[in-house]
Amino acid sequence: MIDHTVKSYDDELLEIGRKITEMGGLAETMLADAIQALVKGDVELAQRVVATDPKLDLLEREIEEKTVLTIARRQPMAIDLRALVSAIRIASDIERIGDLAKNVGKRVIAIDGQFAPQKIVGGVIHISELALDRLHRVLDAYAHRNVEAALSVWKEDEEIDQLYNSLFRELLTYMMEDPRNIGFCAHLLFSAKNIERIGDHATNIAETINYLVTGETLSSARPRSSEAYEPVTPK
Repeated sequence: MIDHTVKSYDDELLEIGRKITEMGGLAETMLADAIQALVKGDVELAQRVVATDPKLDLLEREIEEKTVLTIARRQPMAIDLRALVSAIRIASDIERIGDLAKNVGKRVIAIDGQFAPQKIVGGVIHISELALDRLHRVLDAYAHRNVEAALSVWKEDEEIDQLYNSLFRELLTYMMEDPRNIGFCAHLLFSAKNIERIGDHATNIAETINYLVTGETLSSARPRSSEAYEPVTPK
């Protein structure tokens, strides 16, 4: 960060950065807890994940308000303006990650009492581990303004997409083999989709880090799987 002649300006930028860090840590915890709740069928832990989401929403609003006020007061240029615009973008992505983790928690609550063999849950565990790893790495890249680390996450987006598509087919197979699996597998499928979307938001953050540091947007489209299975959420 650039040192400014007005110390209060530096303090404002640091405060926004601290709130982004707090949001990121909270989202990581929510995702890790949601995954654990899903794997263990822990309804109480899932309820805690759901209950944590309003705190994440509040932090996003605080960041947005603080950032807009700083832009109006300081009229920043160059790297400072990019830092403030990036803060709003990243806070929005982190807030969506929290929503998706909350959705997984809600699925665990809906599943309550049902349980399936570990082989059915295994694919969801794998995609969850990848998404959690991507999130941790991209948040660390933001903290250190590390473009190379951010681009590493960006380039790996297709891996999660392919794993989700494979998992989609696997869960459909379990449903067809035994109708008793339909309810549980449907919840797992929606959970897996939420987790796949978390990977997308991690990729969004990586793109924002590149913009923040270089001032340029990525010219090529992100790597994506050619297939896209989208479960329809009932209204």
